[in-house]
Amino acid sequence: MPETSIREFVDNAVDPRVRGFFHIPETANGDGLVLTHGAGSNAQAPLLVALAETFSAAGVTVLRCDLPYRQARSFGPPGPGDAARDRAGLRNALAAMRKMISGRLFLAGHSYGGRQSSMLCAEEPNLVTALLLLSYPLHPPRKPEQQRTQHLPDLRTPTLFAQGTRDPFGSIAEMEQALKMIPAKTKLLPVEGAGHDLGFKGKAKQGDLAATVLTAFVHFLDGSG
Repeated sequence: MPETSIREFVDNAVDPRVRGFFHIPETANGDGLVLTHGAGSNAQAPLLVALAETFSAAGVTVLRCDLPYRQARSFGPPGPGDAARDRAGLRNALAAMRKMISGRLFLAGHSYGGRQSSMLCAEEPNLVTALLLLSYPLHPPRKPEQQRTQHLPDLRTPTLFAQGTRDPFGSIAEMEQALKMIPAKTKLLPVEGAGHDLGFKGKAKQGDLAATVLTAFVHFLDGSG
């Protein structure tokens, strides 16, 4: 597997500041991916680390970053007033990545991070080439009537969704319905038997998940899948 160097990154010159880890491939292909976490997590989440390692091994420069709410508080979920600032933090992270690369820019997030990523792209359609949304939180568990879909008709960024078949935040059938609201190109990658954590609960790791997601994303981008 190609070598990747990992280095901590902090940009205090912007507000919200950017904090995270760059995965810099030995042989970069010019593309960059900003990757962020879910509501109870941070940039060190095993799922994010596995994805960052896999994408960077394929030549993509990756920045896995802590959202502003996580920088302010080391534990606990985001508050109702955090979302707009978290999206501003993602915008700043993308600007930091743009200084590192010359090719395509991608944005990815797990759960809450993915929802904020999609909302940011609905607000700013030309921000990135494509989105990767892992375990999109379509609704709170056992509350299917509380759909988080208001912005989806404004989403014009091509988007690949990876969703566990046992995710209580949105079933495959519910996700298929939601994707019909999106005018952009979309694809749904079901992860068989996985819940909201996509198999990365505690120390458990789905060894081939990151590679499966990378392959699906590459095929999604080039139109072959």
